[in-house]
Amino acid sequence: MLLTDEEQKMLEGEYGRGTAMAMQIQVGIAKCFDAPRMVPVRKVHVSLSAQEADLWFTSRLLAAGAACRVAPTVNPGYSVCAFASVLTPAAKEHMRRVDEVYSRLGARMTYCCTPYLYQNRPEKDEVCAFSETSATVFVNSVLGARTNRESAASAMCAAITGCVPEYGMLLETNRFGTVAVEVRAAIKTAEDYTLLGMLGKKIGQGNPVFLGLPASIPVEDLIALGASLNVSGNYDIYAVPGVTPGIRDAVDAFGGKEPVRSVTITQADIDALKEQDRPPAGRKISCCVLGCPHYTLAQTEKVDALLTRPAAVPVYILTAEEVVAEAARTGLLTRLAQRGARLIPHTCVDEADCWHFLSGTLGVTDSAKAAYYMTSAGVTLAVQDVEACVEWAMEGKVC
Repeated sequence: MLLTDEEQKMLEGEYGRGTAMAMQIQVGIAKCFDAPRMVPVRKVHVSLSAQEADLWFTSRLLAAGAACRVAPTVNPGYSVCAFASVLTPAAKEHMRRVDEVYSRLGARMTYCCTPYLYQNRPEKDEVCAFSETSATVFVNSVLGARTNRESAASAMCAAITGCVPEYGMLLETNRFGTVAVEVRAAIKTAEDYTLLGMLGKKIGQGNPVFLGLPASIPVEDLIALGASLNVSGNYDIYAVPGVTPGIRDAVDAFGGKEPVRSVTITQADIDALKEQDRPPAGRKISCCVLGCPHYTLAQTEKVDALLTRPAAVPVYILTAEEVVAEAARTGLLTRLAQRGARLIPHTCVDEADCWHFLSGTLGVTDSAKAAYYMTSAGVTLAVQDVEACVEWAMEGKVC
C-alpha cells in the first residue's frame, strides 16, 4: 500500500515506539481489506467500555510513549460516585486506572455513547473513525459522514496516527443500499423504531433502505433504530429517503441500481415483537433502566412528565454529563430524584461491576440493547415503551 512520507516515518518509529505500534496495526488492517492508502481523520470516538482487554492494550501504548494526534471522545465506563456502595475496591481502582491511562494518552474523558449529539459531531462526507455500534451506524446513516465500525483498539490507533485505512464505508460504492425494506406498519413512536430495528433477522445482510417511513423522524427514534439493528443483526449503514443526507428517494438510495432483494415489514411483525417474552401481569420488578444509548434531554423531560408519583422501584436514567448539568440548572434533576429517578452520567449497561447487585432480578427498559447487555450482570430486562416502563416502575410490577 502507499504511505505518505509522514506515515512512513510513523511506521518506522521516528515518532516513538508507541506511534509505530499504532501504525503497524493500521497497516495490518489495511492489508486485510486491501486498502490502497491511508486517509486523514479529524474526529475519533473510542468505545472504551472499561474492559480488561481495553486497559491492557492502551496501557501498552502509553508505556511505549504513544500520544493522540486527534483527541478522541470515549464511551461510558461506570460512575464510581454513583455506584460507590456496590463497587468493590478492585472495581474502583480499575476505573481509576482506565481514566488515568486514557487521559494520559490524550483522550477527552466524555464517557458518553452519543458523542455526535454533543462534543464530537462529524459533518456530511467527513471521514472519521468511530467505534461503538450505535454510534457508527448513526454517523453513517443520519449524519452522512463516513466511518467504518472500528474496534476500541483500532479507533485508538486512528487517534494516535491521525489516519485510517481507506476501505469499507469510506468508499462511496459500498454505501449504497442493497435491501429494499418496505414498511407496511404504523411506525410512529420510539418503541416502533426499536421494534423495527429488532427485525434484522428478517431484513438479512446488506445495507437496508427503509421505504414507507415518515419524512420527518425525531433524532431519538433514529438512534433507537440504529441501536436495535445492531442487536438483531450487523449493520454499518441504513438509509431513509428524505431523512438521510443526500438521499432524496429510492433511486439515490440504491445508486440507480435495483436492490438485491426486497423485504416487507408488516404490522403483524411489529405486534409479535411487542408481546414476545412479556412477563406475566402482576410479577414484581426490581428496577427500571433507561438510557441505552444515553438519553437526550428531551427523553429525560418525557420521563419527568410521565412520572406522576414516586416510583416503587429505582429508575436509573443513563445520560451525558451535559444533560445532567442542564437538568441540575433547571430543577429537573431534583424533581426526578424526589420521585425515585436518578440521572447517572458516564455509565453503560454493559458494565457488570456496577450492576451485579441486581443479579437474578427482573426489571424493565425501553432499550433492546440494554436488555441484551444486562444479561452479562445476570439481570433480565423486559422491553417496553417508555410509557409502560414508567408505569411499571410506579407500580413496582408488570402491568
